[in-house]
Amino acid sequence: MYTIDETFSYTYEIKRSKFLSYLTPYKEFEALLERLRKEHPKARHFVNAFRTVNEYDQIVEGSSDDGEPKGTSGRPTLHVLQGHALVDAAIVTVRYFGGIKLGTGGLVRAYTEAANGVIESASLIPYVKKEEFVLICDYGNVRQVEYTLRSYDIDILSSEFRDSAFYRLSASKELQKCLRSALDGIAHIPHRQEDTKSK
Repeated sequence: MYTIDETFSYTYEIKRSKFLSYLTPYKEFEALLERLRKEHPKARHFVNAFRTVNEYDQIVEGSSDDGEPKGTSGRPTLHVLQGHALVDAAIVTVRYFGGIKLGTGGLVRAYTEAANGVIESASLIPYVKKEEFVLICDYGNVRQVEYTLRSYDIDILSSEFRDSAFYRLSASKELQKCLRSALDGIAHIPHRQEDTKSK
């Protein structure tokens, strides 16, 4: 399986209709959809599809035709994501109607072309399962810890400062092992969630 770590775009035109397709990491999907609706107030449709992996290693997927005839846009877009074995990713395609109807078959082909085009223009990376975990450190080590987290490109989901600094992070098991080694004696990564609760 594959995924992406940034947003890509591609434009497809047919019979004066314009299809602006965006491939984005799943975690940025909702924000991108909201932004595109604001940036393109005159667009007719904001078709989308997504695939992500839940905590049980199950693939969760969905799609929306957003007003296009049923089955002509969201489902074909999802099929393209499936065909490229993409997960933790979403596609949003903004359509500007050009005045000429494409018909159901034409719509399926157009949305398929737009989705394939944006994926072919993207830099795909192998999918590696990430897990959430907590890292705890003393205040005096915060600067060094945050520098190390940036160096390893680890996702910081949240931070909280109580009697110590608590970080909720997301990374692969392999990257967690590297982090334990790099921050040995500086920070603590509990093996059990209960250990993170303040006494």
